[in-house]
Amino acid sequence: MMRGGQAGAPLILGLIFLFALLSVLRPVNHDESQYVAAAILAGNALPWRDFAYFQTPLQPMLFAPFAVGMGALAWPALRVLNAVLGAVAVLMVGRAAKAAGTTPRMAIMVATLFAGTDILLFSAGTARNDALPAAALAGALVLMVRAARGEGSTGQALLTGFLLALAAGTKISYAIPAAAYFLWALLDRRHRPVMIALGALPVVAFVGWMVAQAPEAARFEVLTFPALAPDQMYRDAGRAFKLSLGFKAIDTFKFLALGTALPAIVAVAARWRRDEQGLARLLDVMILAGLVAALLPEPTWRQYLLPVLPPLFVRLALLWEMSPPGRWERIAFVTFFCAGLAPSVEAVVLTALHGAPMANAVTDGARLTVAMEKQGVTGAVATLSPQYVAATGRSIDPRFAAGPFYFRSHDLLDPASERKLNLVSAKTLDTATLPQAVLVGGDADAEGGDAALEAKLAAAAAPRAVGIARLNGKFTLYVLR
Repeated sequence: MMRGGQAGAPLILGLIFLFALLSVLRPVNHDESQYVAAAILAGNALPWRDFAYFQTPLQPMLFAPFAVGMGALAWPALRVLNAVLGAVAVLMVGRAAKAAGTTPRMAIMVATLFAGTDILLFSAGTARNDALPAAALAGALVLMVRAARGEGSTGQALLTGFLLALAAGTKISYAIPAAAYFLWALLDRRHRPVMIALGALPVVAFVGWMVAQAPEAARFEVLTFPALAPDQMYRDAGRAFKLSLGFKAIDTFKFLALGTALPAIVAVAARWRRDEQGLARLLDVMILAGLVAALLPEPTWRQYLLPVLPPLFVRLALLWEMSPPGRWERIAFVTFFCAGLAPSVEAVVLTALHGAPMANAVTDGARLTVAMEKQGVTGAVATLSPQYVAATGRSIDPRFAAGPFYFRSHDLLDPASERKLNLVSAKTLDTATLPQAVLVGGDADAEGGDAALEAKLAAAAAPRAVGIARLNGKFTLYVLR
């Protein structure tokens, strides 16, 4: 008979393969622009100080060597890297459930339910900053469970602090679950709060050093812009209703229902008992902290709910270990599990009709490279879809590192502050400052993209163009005087 590790290896490899395959098949999302650009630019520059990055800065710093090393394949490679991290998050949820005292079968079951949520499948299938903090949180959860059961150690507490700080340093919303656990550790000294703080210290010190390099940029890009820009964008588009509490509730319900997160919450709430202590209560605190982190931004998007899921499914494993689900509950979970797979199945069907998005992106990159060589483009490129520039070997104009996100805003900064922070909006764009090349069309062709915004950039570039190349009915490359 095969040993557990030998038997599990094919499952692990199969999970990684499926997630990686989905990352190649999932449609292009315009959110990816700033994450791919940041990973490329961080090869020889610092987020905040040298280019705009509207997140905490660890991911581009960690991913930069990988992205630069992959060259023209940086974008699809970053997608595959996120897929691997998504698979790691699933494996860690299974390990946490097993560490909590459930059977291996139960651990595999809840890990599978987690893997089938659209929240995770989207997060692990795009080049965003969701999979890394989720993997770090899930890894920390394994160690939290051991500590709650009295099986922790000093080294594990140090690692827990490091992983939670890594998650928060990659995506600021994870600071809320991290803070919640630290407060819990202060009340339950088995978790070694001093060691947790020491483990977090290297990450906190590094992020603090980066803040010190550009304090004004860090404050605006991590706090001010995310607080103001969505409200401005939705009101300008006549969709202010998306910011209401009612639509927040609808969106939250919808995203949780695409997968088994919603029935898991119902099952946990229905069986919650006041007399439960220890590990069960810790998991409840982490679930609530994840919900707070998810619901604070406006509006709510599916990836914001990812911090809720690792502790939720470990909690579900504990409940089902004590009281297995009945027939109707199993039917409900199977139904919601299939619903979670539906968007990914749709992506596969679209791929069969139109080709794999990442394969198309590689082809587009090769065509853009040829066009730039023919047009003599050797300098920086201004574009709202900088992820495509990564394939050409040309540099990205740092003012456009954030893709469309600052460009579509207005009046959030005065022109002097924009110049200082390496930002430019459509309203303040000075055509005389455009670089040698301007590329349009990539954002308009992406999920969530805006053709009207691309048209503003094209209108600024066209009067100065000495060469125009149109590619594949999607891109237009302007070569300027």
